[in-house]
Amino acid sequence: MSDGRADEVDRVSASAERVWVLDDPRAGTAAQAIGIAERLGVPFRRIPLGWNWMAHVAGLARWGSLLGVAAPARSASGLLTVPGEPGPDLVISSGSRSAAVALWLKRRYGSRIVHCMRPGFGAVGRYPQFDLLVIPQHDRPPEADNVLQVLGAPHRLSPLILGQAASAWRERLSHLPHPRVALLVGGPVRSTDLVPALAHRLGAAVSVLTAERGGAVLATTSRRTGAEATDALAAGLAHGLHVLYRWGEPGENPYHGFLASADAIVVTADSVSMISEACATTAPVFVALPELAGARHRRLIATLHRAGHIRLFDDDLPAWPRVRLDEADRVAAEIRRRFALG
Repeated sequence: MSDGRADEVDRVSASAERVWVLDDPRAGTAAQAIGIAERLGVPFRRIPLGWNWMAHVAGLARWGSLLGVAAPARSASGLLTVPGEPGPDLVISSGSRSAAVALWLKRRYGSRIVHCMRPGFGAVGRYPQFDLLVIPQHDRPPEADNVLQVLGAPHRLSPLILGQAASAWRERLSHLPHPRVALLVGGPVRSTDLVPALAHRLGAAVSVLTAERGGAVLATTSRRTGAEATDALAAGLAHGLHVLYRWGEPGENPYHGFLASADAIVVTADSVSMISEACATTAPVFVALPELAGARHRRLIATLHRAGHIRLFDDDLPAWPRVRLDEADRVAAEIRRRFALG
């Protein structure tokens, strides 16, 4: 193929990516928008964002602004197309800081906007400017035609990804007996000082219950757990057969593999993302350490409990049938219905 022909193919491929996803640097925030885009079944372009101190000020601009986008991100992200090239038909964004960028793109290109989470301070009066707002029930969204309420937070953990993870980890976990209990341990929000006594108590309780059933624990920690609490967790898990992944240690993070291989899941109450992702499986989900939950987390736990997706961990692991929660796919279906996409 000649260079000219290759350039033409690249140009056509780029122009076909009429869905843009604003990629916030915070992984849990970006995963909501990316997860929805991945379920649409069409090409999309990820626009990496970075922020400066003006990000929150830019959020007050009625029609959006790029003021809050850091200069390196603005020049490298592809937000500005060359003259004559079309912008996106659809922008998918998440988080309050991305809302201003999405509105700016709508003003410039006439794009439709699908935005996850509340748009942030000062944006309530601009709700009608968003074509679809995807807001969790636990954030108490208003009733409106352009508001879609979801359970938990959309994410990227689709049935396909879980199936791939199960296959990838099947041989590596084959020596561990069933039932396998995945234990997902976080920590205090915006901190890394989980109380070691809590970690030890939880590890021992899950380990003993699992050992009584002849099974094994698949445990992971997060960046918020902290080294001291992780050591305490390991001591508690010593009551039975287990595997422990310590956050940041070398090698592949087995988080997806553990979720995909679990017969039951215990997750701490501090993370909207971990709780939502646990519910993407068909295993029973138990929420532990409610003392770590803030007000939003408590509302999330209450809504998921009412819907039958979780139970509170109370030194028992009873099995019950539950249906996989797949809100990203439901949002994608609503986008295709409303905007004739695909």
